[in-house]
Amino acid sequence: MATDTSQPRVKRDRTHYLYIAVIIAVLAGIAVGFAAPDFAKELKPLGEGFVKLIKMMIGPVIFCTIVLGVGSVRSAAQVGKVGGLALGYFITMSTFALAIGLAVGNILHPGEGLQLTEEGAAKAAESAGGEKQTTAEFILHMIPDTMVSSLTSGDVLQALFVALLVGFALQAMGRAGEPVLVGVGHLQKLVFRVLAMIMWLAPIGAFGAIAAVVGETGMDALRSLAVLMIGFYITCFLFVFGILGLLLKVVTGINIFSLLKYLGREFLLIVSTSSSESALPRLIAKMEHAGVHQSTVGVVVPTGYSFNLDGTAIYLTMATLFVASATGDPLSFGEQLSLLLFMMIASKGAAGVTGAGLATLAGGLQSHRPDLVDGVGLIVGIDRFMSEARALTNFAGNAVATVLVGTWTNSLDREKLDQVLAGNDPFDETSMVDDDHGYTPRGDEELAESSR
Repeated sequence: MATDTSQPRVKRDRTHYLYIAVIIAVLAGIAVGFAAPDFAKELKPLGEGFVKLIKMMIGPVIFCTIVLGVGSVRSAAQVGKVGGLALGYFITMSTFALAIGLAVGNILHPGEGLQLTEEGAAKAAESAGGEKQTTAEFILHMIPDTMVSSLTSGDVLQALFVALLVGFALQAMGRAGEPVLVGVGHLQKLVFRVLAMIMWLAPIGAFGAIAAVVGETGMDALRSLAVLMIGFYITCFLFVFGILGLLLKVVTGINIFSLLKYLGREFLLIVSTSSSESALPRLIAKMEHAGVHQSTVGVVVPTGYSFNLDGTAIYLTMATLFVASATGDPLSFGEQLSLLLFMMIASKGAAGVTGAGLATLAGGLQSHRPDLVDGVGLIVGIDRFMSEARALTNFAGNAVATVLVGTWTNSLDREKLDQVLAGNDPFDETSMVDDDHGYTPRGDEELAESSR
């Protein structure tokens, strides 16, 4: 009897062993941190090295993704529509996040009864150094020294700026630019293949990072600052599953739990590194695999990593109120609004890197209320643990934003998304590239047709 050979052979996914190893590494790191804190502190370079390897790939990933996304759309109007909707959405959600953090902070009154130590004040002053930046300096910083340096500087905004220029230039070239786009498509596959190789070092990086932070802080900081930490975690939870979940359900009918389940490995990676930036390349690949068009993913995800920092916004509001109360100089409501509006603007240039929230908080206080800067030292000990919640919230917000903007601009293949979220179309972990949804020149007419 003949056997049916029409079905393609399914490639076995062995990467689930990798993420089991990450979980084991995190638990081992916690154990080592408590058992041998001095030794655990020496393991910090393992975590830092892994994060640096991931950051090494971010420039090329953003460049390839945006060039393919923008260059493959025939009209700049479609890209402009996506960017405009995304920025409007980011500003709106940042305002919601600030308001929620402000409300919870005023209810809990974190920081009352604590005292600032001289050592904490010294750490705070060190964190605040060099963070003040004018609007003009921020804009000029987006322009790299050379086009090539934008891919090597590690600055997300510089890579985004140059990639947009190249994408629009290829768009204007029309058919003549297609060979370049095909070449960039092959380069993207190479970049993702290298990234997949780096991911096998995740257990080592997670072990070193977690062991070091537990060895440095122990349990004392957690006990004394439990109110702030728990309040912040609850606030982030309510924002993600309340506001973001409700908005996603109303607009698309998608349950946020199914979307976050699809991104489960990315969340585990973020927890182990405390950096949402470590999962940026995988978010780009997974959103494209889920049916969001390249032009939308290429604009929304990289831009969101600099402008859609919901977790950071919540953190800044609660941490500011905490510092003011702990130093015995609570802010009036008017001062709260003034300082937090400044913080919202200052935070837009911070990527999802470990410690960016603390540096932004210290820099904002230094430029606006210098008398409060010493109070930042009170949260230095637990900032790493709060950084995890910030990174998870930022990542969830950018994932939801990509699906929403894709829906609003008719650049989402809903049938494909439903198949992916149902588990019927698994993500290729080995190549991280969806060959069925690679580069194809696509005009506005085709995007409109796909939405009918």
